[in-house]
Amino acid sequence: MTISTAQIQHVLQGVTIPPQPQVLVDIHMEQVMPTPDIHRVADLISHDAGLSGSVLKVVNSKYFERSNEIHSITQACRLLGLDRIIHIINGLSIKGEMTDETVVQMTKFWDSATDVALCSALIAKRIGFFNPEIAYNLGLFRDCGIPLLMQKHADYLQTLEKGYQNETGRVIDIENTVYRTNHAVVGYYIARSWHCPPLLCETIAEHHNASRIFNDSVFENYEPTKKTLLAVLKMAERVTEVHKTLGNTDVSHEWQQSSEALLNYVGLSSCDFEVLTDQIKEMGICL
Repeated sequence: MTISTAQIQHVLQGVTIPPQPQVLVDIHMEQVMPTPDIHRVADLISHDAGLSGSVLKVVNSKYFERSNEIHSITQACRLLGLDRIIHIINGLSIKGEMTDETVVQMTKFWDSATDVALCSALIAKRIGFFNPEIAYNLGLFRDCGIPLLMQKHADYLQTLEKGYQNETGRVIDIENTVYRTNHAVVGYYIARSWHCPPLLCETIAEHHNASRIFNDSVFENYEPTKKTLLAVLKMAERVTEVHKTLGNTDVSHEWQQSSEALLNYVGLSSCDFEVLTDQIKEMGICL
């Protein structure tokens, strides 16, 4: 069916995450090719959390009246087509809003999202998780609350670093104290607005509770699929050294608190994980 630019802009009202400028450039370059490749465009979009979320939000909007929601970026792009994809990009209207300082601040978020997404999908395949695609999307979307909190609070990145440097508590504890919310909770609601599946949304909400979920007997009967998905994400964050990118610290306190029980849950020894880490880094996935 036909969906107008005005309708797309209506769907995209509210929370948006600035896309990476280079991704926008690459998509526009593909657009002007004699025979644009929608699969190439889908691949570019799948490397950017903001664009991926916006595409899912549009394809699952009321204007398409779908009986089943779409959770695959590739499928969403194929259904929307190149013209609508360009309308979505234009509808975000962020080119003139991003200062050089904002681009520099967002770079940590963009790099982390892409690296963790790729690594999550690979780890999911290696341990036999049934859905590597949802593992990829979790890695891409897990911190989607960060850009919103950056926009609302000038000191947010400093607060986030303090959270990662917290040796005994959770990464989000300082955010809760300072802002009375945190990026995991905000990310949960953003993912819901993008029509992500409940499993993904709920894991985003819990993704800094790994120590409790894997160590505390209260969580012994925690939903197994969600627990495995969380384990995949935490391993990917450790391999890609998110604690350095976002936390400006050489030590991952979060990993130290949960790694033994987490690896035991997925059936890996610490030696197995070290070998897996080396293999992934040799593949050049981690920047």
